[in-house]
Amino acid sequence: QVQLVESGGGLVQPGGSLRLSCAAPGFILDAYAIGWFRQAPGKEREGVSCINSELGSGRGDTYFVESVKGRFTISRDKHKNTVYLQMNSLEPEDTAVYYCAAIKWGGSYCPVGGAMYDIWGRGTQVTVSS
Repeated sequence: QVQLVESGGGLVQPGGSLRLSCAAPGFILDAYAIGWFRQAPGKEREGVSCINSELGSGRGDTYFVESVKGRFTISRDKHKNTVYLQMNSLEPEDTAVYYCAAIKWGGSYCPVGGAMYDIWGRGTQVTVSS
């Protein structure tokens, strides 16, 4: 059964940093676009970032929602078969459960909508508070 495993969440003070990891035991992530999503209590799920697959003309393309631009980065480590979301200058508004998701994808752009993804992790809690 294919699955994704998130890790790296926790409690951090405003202005701090966390690095979330998305690992894929059992399948290779290179052919997959990977998205990071978050859901805060009482709010709808929000697409935070994505990185395109290594296939096709859009390989490595990335996307960030406006509220995290300049603070978050996304990257792949092919040797570790893991995608990272580096989160810097964290704000209380970043508090949420963060999920990674995957879709086998060869498109020229990074898919943003959550409905496009068919493999999901269980999430990791990020709490930004003093």
